[in-house]
Formats: sequence, structure tokens, C-alpha cells
Amino acid sequence: MTDVVLGIDIGTSSVKVIAVDKGGHVLQTKSEPLEVMQLQPGYSEQHPDDWYQATISAIKQLLTQNEMKHAVVKGLSFSGQMHSLVIIDEHNQPIRPAILWNDTRSTPQCEQIIRTIGDYVVSNPVLEGFTLTKLLWVKDNEPDNWRKIKTFMLPKDYVRFKLTGNVHMEYSDASSTLLLDPKEKKWRKDIADLFGIGDICPELVASQDFVGMVDKLVAEELGLNEDVAVFAGGGDNACGALGAGIIHPNDTLCSIGTSGVVLSCEDQQSKEYRHNMHYFNHVLDDMDYVMGVTLAAGGSLNWLKNNVLTQFDYPEIVKMASQSTVGSRGLLFTPYLSGERTPHGDSSIRGSFIGLSVMHTNNDLARAVIEGVTYSLFDSIQYLRSQGKSIDHVVAIGGGARSNFWLQLQADVFNTKVSKLKYEEGPSMGAAIIAVNGLGWYESLEAVLNQFIVYDTTFKPDPKMHEQYMNYFDIYQNVYQQTQSITSELLKRSR
Repeated sequence: MTDVVLGIDIGTSSVKVIAVDKGGHVLQTKSEPLEVMQLQPGYSEQHPDDWYQATISAIKQLLTQNEMKHAVVKGLSFSGQMHSLVIIDEHNQPIRPAILWNDTRSTPQCEQIIRTIGDYVVSNPVLEGFTLTKLLWVKDNEPDNWRKIKTFMLPKDYVRFKLTGNVHMEYSDASSTLLLDPKEKKWRKDIADLFGIGDICPELVASQDFVGMVDKLVAEELGLNEDVAVFAGGGDNACGALGAGIIHPNDTLCSIGTSGVVLSCEDQQSKEYRHNMHYFNHVLDDMDYVMGVTLAAGGSLNWLKNNVLTQFDYPEIVKMASQSTVGSRGLLFTPYLSGERTPHGDSSIRGSFIGLSVMHTNNDLARAVIEGVTYSLFDSIQYLRSQGKSIDHVVAIGGGARSNFWLQLQADVFNTKVSKLKYEEGPSMGAAIIAVNGLGWYESLEAVLNQFIVYDTTFKPDPKMHEQYMNYFDIYQNVYQQTQSITSELLKRSR
């Protein structure tokens, strides 16, 4: 028999489960799709029990595969979408659908926080994505639901509760709520009291803590033994970083999924960052990370595919982009389709093509979108460098790491080496590593990573290409200021 762990990622578009053995080999992967409810512009919700049912379904399917016939699940852990609010009543039932990380309805609550205590709270900017703003929206708009709240959770915490019966929140996710001080690792009761939140914050644990066994009835339903250990897990970005070996100061990750992230490790001695950068706890006890976010990174390419280049698949679109030239023949794209997080923190800004002419082709449109997303991510890298961080190597994961063309483009724009993993499973691998480490299968986390993490190709920057890209990046940086008032007014009139 082969001992395995499960890494479970509660995403926005799907739940993904992987089974990993002691050698770091992924025996099987299964995923279940999720639907997002968008009742009106700016609203984004999911039913918490949909996450749980998708998790159950994915695990059941995974366990019936041939590769798992001789496997024994010994432990599991989680990663999950961050910020999204689940409110729970005294019977531990969700009171309403979860308000997701990309929901932007809470602008008035952001303004209230900024008027009261300023535009940065516990080392983070006040933005609609964060959990505190969503709590205040419920308080202001749904008083009947507000009176029922016993506690709140984030997505993976709810699924973990359903599997174990135990309610906890771990630091990497809690630090993304605007209610936890990431340096002190304590709930900020003063902030909760100031805004009338009350005592609803759950018990805190470390990401790698053992938090219980899989409930007996759940284990029977899944066909698992009763001794499956559950470990707390982490937010998706922290787990994605762990799964890519990003655990030392200045280690840097570029993740391009629906959103895009530049994440760089900190040793908890850093200065306060601005520029709408985020500062969260890592899944390691002695490590934090600073992070910039592009809300519509892969989402911009998805929009292009679904609405403009509808007859092409993603590889074809990327190939088309490679057939254009640096600067997309004088065409710029800003990826503000869902507003923007870093550096602007503006939920009202919208995307644009600048310089579009009858001479531009589908190739140019495709390249402009890829370049614009990469420029947005480079904005975070450039700021971090300006604050003294040394970034000379970036590990790329997600959709942006599946194309050698896009990886080389990242290297040239970022002006740094960019590596991709030989085997990449994203945040679910980070969750699996937490379970492996928790079970004590290796003498240290470093030893786990040495076995599990294998880098593939490394792309080196071309200084001449970087210089060409910077000529366009300088113009790109001006687009926000030139279009902000126009797109804000368009948004108001379209409502």
C-alpha cells in the first residue's frame, strides 16, 4: 500500500484535489467546477455548501481511479480563495451566500474606514476585496442577517469545518481580513470594537497545525479510514508560493490565473509598504510576504478569447501574439476589466486599448493584452525594487507559465531570470506539502521542498528587449491618469 496526502484547493471557478505520495509524485488529480452568482454589477457570491459538495465529489472521484487502488490517505490540508466572507449562525450554518474576494459592492464601507482610521489598516490598503469591508456591508444593509452572526470564516475554513467539525482560522488567511495584525498575529479587537463588529472572530491557529481528524461519518461517506489527519492549510497565494518553493526572504513568485500576483517573501522585519501592496503572513511561522495584485490578468486573456477571438483556443491566441512585435505595433492594453488593485486601488477604473487603428490585426490585439497584463505585474516588481528589495529571480506559475513565449516576455519586461516548475499543481501542491510536513514524513520542510520542487526551464532577460519594452511601459503608466475620470463617468452612467 502507498501512503498519500490530499491537497485541496477551494478556488473561485473550481475545487481541485490532488493525491501526492511520499516522493512528491502526483498520483491523481480531480476537480469540480463552481458557479459564481452575479446578481448585479459588482456583486459576486457563491454558496458555501457548493464548495463542500464539490470537495466531496472530487475526493470520491479521485479515490475511484486506478492509480489510487493501493493508496491509503493519511492526511490532508487546504488552500483557498482569500478574503471571501462566510457568516455563520449559532447552529454553524451559513446565514447567506458568501461574498467573494472580487465583489466590489463595499465602496461606501471602504470610505467609512478611511474616514475613521485612514487608508492603510494593519499594513494593508483599505479596498473592497478585504473581509472587514464585506462584514460592514452586511451590518449596514442586512441587519436581520447581522443579528444572527456567531462567527465568520473564509472559504477553506468552512470546508475544513465541514470535514472535522472544528472552527478555526489560520494566520495566512486571517491576515487578509483587515482585522488581524500580521506582525503581532493577533486579532485587532480595537478595530472590531470601533466598527461595532463585536466578538465574532474565530480561534486562530498556525497554517501547519493539526486541527483534528476527518469526521467519522464523512470518512465513511468518502471511503476513508477514520485516522485521516487534517492540517489547517493556508490562503491560495501563500500555498501557491509554498508549492513553488518560495520560502526565503526575497524569493519571488509571479502567478497568473484569473487574477495575477507578484509575491515576495519577507522575514517579518520589513518596513511598511504602500502603492496598494498587501502584507500577509506566509504559511511558515517565521515568514511573511508582500504582494501586488492584478485583478484581471488571465481574466483579460479569457475576455479576449470569449468575446473577440472566439474562434481560437488559448495556445492559438498566444501563438498569434508571438507573431506581432514588441509594443504590439503601437497598441497598449490596460487590464482593468474588473477595476485594479495594485498600484491604483480603484474599483471604478476600466480597461482600454490605446492606439487602436485599422492597421492592427488579431495578432496585435493578442500581444497587447499579454503585454498589458505583464506591465501591470511589473508595476509591483518595480515598486518593490524601489523599496530596496532584491529581485533577480522569479518563479512563474499559472496560465502565464504554460507558454515559453510569455515566460520570455516576463523575463524581458521584469529584467530578471524567470523559471517555471517541471511539475506544477499550484496552491493544491502547497496544501499537500503542509500535510506531508505535518505528518512528519521528512525531517524538515526544507527537506520536503528539496524532494517535491523541481525547476524546469529558466528564461534569461535580454537587456535590449527590456529597453524596448520600457519605452512602452512608460506610456502604459500614464494611461491610468488619462482615463480614470472618463471610465469612472462611463461606469456611473451605465448603472
